Amino acid sequence: MGVRIGIIILLTTLVSYVHMFHTLREDARQQLRRHVQERSQREQAIFVLAEDNHALLKKALEEHIRAWSQRDPNPRFDSLFTQQPDGSVRSLAEGFDATKMVGVFIPPGVKLDTELRRRVLAAYDVLTQYGPAFSTRFNSTYVTLVEGPVLSYWPSIPNWAQEIPADDPTLEYEYYTISTPEKNPSRRTVWSGIFQYPVTQHWMVTVTTPLDMEGRHVASLAHDVLLDELMERSIKDHLDNTYNLLVRDDGQLIAHPSLDLEGANVGYNILGNALKPGEVPPKLGAEEQQAHLRRLFEKVRNRAPDESLLELPEDEEYLAVARLEGPEWNFVTVLPAQVVSAAALRSARYVLVFGLMSLLLELIIMYQVLQRQIARPLLALTQAADHVASGDFQVELDTSRCDELGQLASAFRTMSDKVRQREEQLRQANDGLEQRVEERTRELKTVHGQLVQTARQAGMAEIATNVLHNVGNVLNSVYTSSQLALDSVRELRLEHVGKMAILLEKHQEELDTFIRQDERGRNVLPFMHKLGNNLLDERQKIICLLEDVCRYTEHIGDIVKVQQNHARTPRLTEPVSLATLVDDALRINTAALSRHQVKEIRQLSYLPPVMTDKNKVLMILVNLISNAKYAMDETPAEQRLLTVKLDVPVADRVRIEVADNGMGIAQELMTRIFQYGFTTRLEGHGFGLHSCAVAAQELGGTLKAHSEGPGRGATFTLELPYQPLEETPHS
Repeated sequence: MGVRIGIIILLTTLVSYVHMFHTLREDARQQLRRHVQERSQREQAIFVLAEDNHALLKKALEEHIRAWSQRDPNPRFDSLFTQQPDGSVRSLAEGFDATKMVGVFIPPGVKLDTELRRRVLAAYDVLTQYGPAFSTRFNSTYVTLVEGPVLSYWPSIPNWAQEIPADDPTLEYEYYTISTPEKNPSRRTVWSGIFQYPVTQHWMVTVTTPLDMEGRHVASLAHDVLLDELMERSIKDHLDNTYNLLVRDDGQLIAHPSLDLEGANVGYNILGNALKPGEVPPKLGAEEQQAHLRRLFEKVRNRAPDESLLELPEDEEYLAVARLEGPEWNFVTVLPAQVVSAAALRSARYVLVFGLMSLLLELIIMYQVLQRQIARPLLALTQAADHVASGDFQVELDTSRCDELGQLASAFRTMSDKVRQREEQLRQANDGLEQRVEERTRELKTVHGQLVQTARQAGMAEIATNVLHNVGNVLNSVYTSSQLALDSVRELRLEHVGKMAILLEKHQEELDTFIRQDERGRNVLPFMHKLGNNLLDERQKIICLLEDVCRYTEHIGDIVKVQQNHARTPRLTEPVSLATLVDDALRINTAALSRHQVKEIRQLSYLPPVMTDKNKVLMILVNLISNAKYAMDETPAEQRLLTVKLDVPVADRVRIEVADNGMGIAQELMTRIFQYGFTTRLEGHGFGLHSCAVAAQELGGTLKAHSEGPGRGATFTLELPYQPLEETPHS
């Protein structure tokens, strides 16, 4: 029977593996095809946009050149550009803003005849019109005239027109040479190879479109397209168990997971083309990996035009290929064949498990046979055991058998008799134990009540202490403002007014002559004017000080009012605004927080009122805020930050978080901080957090602590039941 089942399991597993392998392979191939098609459409968008821009630029430049053909270019040309000592002609530095204006560089020795000046101004106008719009998607937009002048809108490199060397070989760069009639007889838009611009260290590619007029090449238009994001996205954004690469038809590798671009300034060529002096290509793994990449590239290059799915048998890989419109790069996704075979193998394992279950079924059948022969004699023992388990020790067993089952029955009866005796002894001991448990329970209830009362008193004492801190600080401000006002009144030089009055009284008969002619009289009016201004200033100063006294007095009233509101005889539950309660807790701690230079961040969701014991909640919050303040004593004053959050994480719970960036909590202390009497402060009493945890449980909630470790702050989270009260509409 076991051999038959084994053969069936092996055959079923083999058939399942073959079927699943072919099915999964086809699914994987279709998924690869869809993936590369979607990615190619997305990645080629920037290249298609560049070529569309060039069509627009080419038409606009041709129109502007024709428009300038009958105009005198010299006045405007001389107002925009100037010749430099090195013989080059550049944008006029005065008033030039390269982030908004087009830069111009004309190498030394270029003959600036009228026709060339017209083309320079035409290109300048076109770039001024379109350059800012194109800069949102392209690094730069520039026009190169065949005589050598270069005009560019390049806001990211604003000083290029002033800093480019006079002997810069503009017409020798690849982006221009690929647009010449010799290398581009079809006169179409062409793309350069990728390169790294040394100034910005960005990888880019240049798209160039030649402009021919009257059968003559007159200019080339170009865009620089940044490739950093495309290269990174090609490597990181891929299907599971696959990787992507970008490669040009001539073998230039644009993106590959193993391509190391560190220190490189030109692209890597799979075919190993010769390098020019100063060019440093990227690195690509070991020789074996390079050989594998060459085989892959040859497969891609030699495929049929409409062929998008390929196989690389020697490397056991599946390839999906799509062309990117524009530069006509190949976007390739590689899937190792072992991924498909591994999935098929997993499916075969399921079949194997099914076979094992079949084997189990066969064993069950064997079990039924054995039960008929052996299990029935044991049924009586099983029933006797059930009676004993239910407390009935009067069992009847057949002990007349001489085999092992007879001996087992005899031993079972002896055991049941002993168990009956032990049960009676345990019942007697249990009666006494229940009485002791009841007494202990009453004692624990008494202690718990005392502990709750102690916690509430400690919380109220903490609140009162903080209120006294606030009142004391405000009274200091009141006293200071009063003293300043008193000093200002004392310093008023009112005796000068009396002296002035006596002087005027002596000369009241000849007051006009005294004021106009007497030396002392001529000083009377200026003195009175200065005295009046001085008295007005002093009066305003005293008024400000007295307004401060009034404001501080009102603040004391607010503090006392908050304390009185929370000091009323508590009700078990009442409607409470949790956001207001958090504000009250922070207000009670205001003086202490200010003295410790602690900054507050409040992230409070203002919720409908809930039914709870506000005194217990306030006690918990005051304790947590106070502890957070002390925890930041070792933190630099300018970095002390207290964050209080109020939100509803789930529908029936409300959460209040008090977080600090202070000393943190070691992991070995996390299980002890809520124990009664445990504290890390020399002046601490050790029951604040314990009382808070007990109060949270009484409210039907929880109080938890979290810390990443010493020096990394701590967060205490209070969660309470949340059943918001529906607001009664006003009649």
